Amino acid sequence: MSVPDADAGIVQDLPWPGRIVRLPGVYSPQADSLLLAAAMRREGIRPGMEVLDLCTGSGLLALHAARLGARVTAVDISRRAVASARLNAALTRLPITVHRGDLLSGLRGHSFDAVVSNPPYVPAPSLSPPRRGARRAWDAGLDGRIVVNRICDEAPAALRSGGLMLIVHSVLSSPEETVRRLSRAGMEASVSDRMVIPFGPVTRGRLAWLRARGLLPTHVDREELVVIRARKH
Repeated sequence: MSVPDADAGIVQDLPWPGRIVRLPGVYSPQADSLLLAAAMRREGIRPGMEVLDLCTGSGLLALHAARLGARVTAVDISRRAVASARLNAALTRLPITVHRGDLLSGLRGHSFDAVVSNPPYVPAPSLSPPRRGARRAWDAGLDGRIVVNRICDEAPAALRSGGLMLIVHSVLSSPEETVRRLSRAGMEASVSDRMVIPFGPVTRGRLAWLRARGLLPTHVDREELVVIRARKH
């Protein structure tokens, strides 16, 4: 399905991919996860496909892909996220392989039909992302692109010919740069889905900083989320 611009109410209409438990400090699935889950279903994640979920967090998107019939590998750098994803896989009895690692560093030589990711993408007043704590799930440097850039540069090599990539982030993190990087990596990329939601607590807490840096116009009072879809030639 194509998700139009909407207020937070549209979240009620998106498919919730099942019950999720998580350890303290692990990202709680929100509108961005659901927007990406809807795109995954529309794009035809299906039985027989091998799917990689980068920055899996609680494992919600990995579970969603598994319910659609895919063979799923999930990765996160956080020990608590990995434990949460493994717990959710056990509770749902879905065959997900969960690794702790720094993006693709532990998956050399592996290839996939699809890569999906809801990475940290919130601009933050710090040159580097935090090494621990809950903010690790969303803070991503001054432009919000520390992790997004690495995924754009590294993940295409893990895709098979014709493979699909879906990545979700905020317009505050320059979707046009994501499209450019993926295009340079040999992908056909574009923004496929959009959703406008009220600011969450993290964004509300740094509105003055975001506006001072020119990342957010003063008249804008909501945040736009996007899914970038890319296909490997």
